[in-house]
Amino acid sequence: MNAPFPHAMLAAETDPPLIRFEGVTKTFSAGPAPVTALDGVDLDVRPGSIVGVIGRSGAGKSTLIRLVNGLERPSAGRVIVDGREIQGLDEAALREARRSIGMIFQHFNLLSSRTAADNVALPLELAGIGRAAARARVAELLDLVGLSDKADRYPAELSGGQKQRVGIARALATNPKVLLSDEATSALDPETTRSILDLLARINRELGLTILLITHEMAVIRGVAHEVAVLASGRIVEAGPVFDVFSTPRHPLTRAFLAGEPGFALPPAIAGRLVPEPVENGQTVIRVVFRGAHATEPVLARLARDEAIEANILAGTVDEIAGRPFGVLVVAIPSGAETAQALGFFARHSLTAEVVGHVA
Repeated sequence: MNAPFPHAMLAAETDPPLIRFEGVTKTFSAGPAPVTALDGVDLDVRPGSIVGVIGRSGAGKSTLIRLVNGLERPSAGRVIVDGREIQGLDEAALREARRSIGMIFQHFNLLSSRTAADNVALPLELAGIGRAAARARVAELLDLVGLSDKADRYPAELSGGQKQRVGIARALATNPKVLLSDEATSALDPETTRSILDLLARINRELGLTILLITHEMAVIRGVAHEVAVLASGRIVEAGPVFDVFSTPRHPLTRAFLAGEPGFALPPAIAGRLVPEPVENGQTVIRVVFRGAHATEPVLARLARDEAIEANILAGTVDEIAGRPFGVLVVAIPSGAETAQALGFFARHSLTAEVVGHVA
């Protein structure tokens, strides 16, 4: 397989996946040379989970999500949703399948000439739902997303967060099993993003809805996803539960995404002085990751007591990811033999530690 994670296992072994990518490749032939957007992607998404796919611009994220609802067709491989091979469906069957696949967008895609209620009602009209039943369903959905008092407002009268809530309500109109989120929070401010992520988590929890979201922000993954797949140049380079990927990232791209997260980021004054090789009479900068029960242990006090190595704390945080304690400390110790000694100490205490550079 091209992907280093055979079937990027985001599904429980005993739980048939609701979404499955099997060796999916997508090549676009527009332009002077073919462009491969996805290259041998294997990915399972279990029912009821929230799975985030993160990658930089051009990684293939949007192509991947458009394959789920048949807006694109794979050049090779299979995309299976709820037991149906999407690319094998004719237009009538595809329309039927899309009723079980809702989608929310970065720029909301609301019709400006329709009120919030009428935007939510649109999929119901297309599905031939009667007017009375549609009105009842729209009222239920607007209440779910906290916009009962905005039913008669037009998109121009709504804030960005409110527009996205209307988009979510519309996506839920036909009782889908899957909700696709295409960078749905990237146009929102941090506070509004948090509220939308909380809403998605509540919908997942209360409705049992499977959510597949794509993003370029690790904070979004951390805020709502149960599992994550990291996409680079059309291939999955790392995948697994969010806690595991955050606490022990294996791929350089994953580490790059985490670089701006609390605890991982170096203070600017230190980052600007960092060099790759040891400096005479300088210090070695080490990042230490604390997982689970180790997150609150007095490790630095033990390092000083047992190894006679004093560590200067440069940055750090203790938090929770997926309900489990998680901490990161960035420390400086004297360069030289102490570095190997300290790394050995951390390893013996089941902590992940890495040298991130050296300072004078």
